[in-house]
Amino acid sequence: MTAFIGRRKFITLLGGAAAVWPLMAGAQQATMPVVGFLGNGTAASDTDRVMGFLKGLEETGYVEGRNVTVEYRWAENRQDRLPLLASELAALPVTVIVAAGGTASAFAAKGASRTISIVFAVGNDPVKFGLVASLNRPGGNLTGVNQFINTLSAKRLELLREMLPGLTSIAFLLNPDSSQAEFESLDFQTAARAIGVRIEILTARNAHDIDALSPTFAQQQISALFVAANPFLASQTTKLIEIAARHRIPVMSAERRHTAAGGLMSYGTSIEDANRQVGIYAGRVLKGAKPTDLPVVQPTKFSFVINLKTAKALGIDVPDKLLAIADEVIE
Repeated sequence: MTAFIGRRKFITLLGGAAAVWPLMAGAQQATMPVVGFLGNGTAASDTDRVMGFLKGLEETGYVEGRNVTVEYRWAENRQDRLPLLASELAALPVTVIVAAGGTASAFAAKGASRTISIVFAVGNDPVKFGLVASLNRPGGNLTGVNQFINTLSAKRLELLREMLPGLTSIAFLLNPDSSQAEFESLDFQTAARAIGVRIEILTARNAHDIDALSPTFAQQQISALFVAANPFLASQTTKLIEIAARHRIPVMSAERRHTAAGGLMSYGTSIEDANRQVGIYAGRVLKGAKPTDLPVVQPTKFSFVINLKTAKALGIDVPDKLLAIADEVIE
């Protein structure tokens, strides 16, 4: 009889434990920290950004789905959606918002919360644009990485002139809806005037505008095309390269993706590595660090990529000097 009572008591306790275990598991899941990821493009177009971000998180000990939850929001190349998406993230129990869509996403996140920590990746000086007080002491609730994507016009034109000694004109393609469009345009025009090259500003905010580039290239004598770093333009990489190739126009950009797709060359920082640093900072915030104590990271390594196959197709003899300094040559 005693054994029977003991067995019945054990079963009762086991049943009680079984009922509690799901609650405990749910509690553990609920206490898992949450990171909000605000992207300007799409999950497909921003793969390199996400990969870099997750790699940086992992370096600080956080693995998505294991001990951290990531809530993704994608603007799908519509910057007007960013404020609403940022507000959605701010309404969740997020510890930090990663603004991976450039200056526009950083401002959207900043507008959504003055208390939630924000880690950004931008292409221009965040002090100049008013995101932080200074690079060493950001102040407020923002910090991140300045990729210098859109502030290297002089260097890019110098490399392009070296590649094309007879360069007389260049078209600069940008997205007019970008919050940085005016700055990018002025910076590029200043650099072009310094070396005596005529510049033509072209704009594209949708697929129709991209298609309209073909007749523009046919009507104007353009020696080369530079594509600005922009999520929408990045999503149109294949079509852009195809149109330029049809008109035998060499393409240069800030991003390797254009060169890998058939552009002539690119010079800039690594997007994946910059977002890796964003992930590291997000992880440090999860561990208790404050944005004001995390200096804005500035890249020290820049990547110069040449597509030798494209050069041969366009009849361009690549100078040995450029081949020697290239970080990568695609053959």
